[in-house]
Amino acid sequence: MTSDCLKLTVHFGESDRAGSRPLADELVDRFAEHEVRAAALVRGVEGFGSKRELRSDRFLTASEDLPLVAVAVDEEARIEALLPQVSELVSDGLITLERARLLGVLPERIELPEALHEATQLTLYLGRGERVNGRPACLAVIDHLHRQGLAGATVLLGVDGVLDRRRQRARFFSRNAAVPLLVIGVGDGETVIAALESLRAIVPNPIATLERVRVCKRDGAQLAKPQNLPERDDAGRGIWQKLMVYTGERARHDGRPLHIQLIRSLREQGASGATSLRGIWGFYGDHAPHGDRLGRLHRNLPMVTTIVDAPDAIQRSFRIIDELTGVAGLVTSEVVPAYLAIGPESRVGGLDLGRMRF
Repeated sequence: MTSDCLKLTVHFGESDRAGSRPLADELVDRFAEHEVRAAALVRGVEGFGSKRELRSDRFLTASEDLPLVAVAVDEEARIEALLPQVSELVSDGLITLERARLLGVLPERIELPEALHEATQLTLYLGRGERVNGRPACLAVIDHLHRQGLAGATVLLGVDGVLDRRRQRARFFSRNAAVPLLVIGVGDGETVIAALESLRAIVPNPIATLERVRVCKRDGAQLAKPQNLPERDDAGRGIWQKLMVYTGERARHDGRPLHIQLIRSLREQGASGATSLRGIWGFYGDHAPHGDRLGRLHRNLPMVTTIVDAPDAIQRSFRIIDELTGVAGLVTSEVVPAYLAIGPESRVGGLDLGRMRF
């Protein structure tokens, strides 16, 4: 069974506060109070926002202000009820809304909406402790998606969140088995649906969403460009776009880690913001699944870098990304129908959903 839903995403800093409490705690509290279907808080490793301040886990002085990303998914009415509280809590950050299809119990056959045939992003919300034949379920899912021929997939570890409408927070001295993690996969629509239908044998009842994306690059080959969109829809509401770049920690450009070079170049070019997240397992292109293995001296963790901006700025950012991903990386683009960038003295965009007819 599938239904229309909204995905709410908030980008902010680890040191940000809402009153006397960390903003991260307040946001996930609100997600839990509204009993959203699933939510996850993920810690980034590199990024910048509208104030141009670089946050990185490589700088000891900035290690307590890493970028954070909070994601919540549910039916439209429940997410829309959250928006006034979330926008009031955030004093410096980015809030976006995206349309998706929400799946509960996986049926034997899934009908694919016409809009998802070009390419589809699949996101699974699983508990850290879920196992398949004694092995972490997320690793089994990645191997399955790789065998099924997806263009790429990554596991992102949550540190807090909601799963099946119940709060699940990571704690010291705890197995944290129910804390949510995300498995994000990308492929053409038919391949993703085939992978989902056969996934029932591995994880019968995952919370999953499907979103329309465009695969722009894969292993250095340009397959398409981001859609050339107008700045506003027919009603005058802003239109925004998102680029996601999937790489590995060992990928380099001019001797520097590719995800770091991406952040630096985008910041110099004037992009409004970008965030890099470090996964624990994944693959892209023709590469075998890779990540953090015990006993290996040199790990190769997957990296995911996200950029959200206005269409003209996205075109400029894509030119930079195209140059830097000349031999490695998977790049996707998608439409973001609502975007609100909040600063100390500014608010850009809004949370009214844009309507696109192209």
